Order: sequence, then structure tokens, then C-alpha cells
Amino acid sequence: MKARRRIEKHTRSKTDWRAFDALTDAEVMAAALSDPDAQPLTEADMKRMKRTPQVKVIRRAFGMSQEEFAQCFKIPLGTLRDWEQGRVEPDQATRAYLKVIARNPKAVREALAPAT
Repeated sequence: MKARRRIEKHTRSKTDWRAFDALTDAEVMAAALSDPDAQPLTEADMKRMKRTPQVKVIRRAFGMSQEEFAQCFKIPLGTLRDWEQGRVEPDQATRAYLKVIARNPKAVREALAPAT
């Protein structure tokens, strides 16, 4: 019983959600803007930030290295690296292929397997 109380004590939120729920949207926004560590992104921030290319997200979701992904899905390794590093954007057909890989990698592997 004592262990359970210790666990409950450590998992309780320090936030008073009833007080938060009572705030208006304007009050919530004012409170958020008053926090110097949590300021909204500026236009300059947005320009400086890079979007993670879709192919990198897909590859990481599969837990594959660049070499493994490139070999498995018959993509030249240099091309894959160019896409992931943002040097080159995949064309429309390639984006469609990547979408199929993301949704049904097993079917793509079967389609690319050597005919027996």
C-alpha cells in the first residue's frame, strides 16, 4: 500500500487543470506568450528550420539503414542520400512510389523480388 501511495504521489500532475479550464482562450494565449522560454516561432525561425524529408521518416520507421533501404527498394544509394539531405526533391512518380512503400512494404518487396 505504501508503494502505491509513493507511485501516485509522483505521478500526480502539478497543473491545476480546473483553473486552466476556467481561463479564456485569450488568457491562455497571454500566459503562453509571457513565458520567455516558449515563444512562438518567427518567420526567420521558420526559414532557418529544415523539414525532414518524407523518405527519411519512412526509412527510420522501418528501422533500416540507408544502405538497407536503398537495396531493399532498388533505389540508388546516392539518390536516397540526396533526397534525405534535401539536395534533391523526389519527383511526383517517386513520391507515389514512396507512399506505396510506406503503406505496403511487403507488396513492394514481393513485386521487386526476382521471378522464380
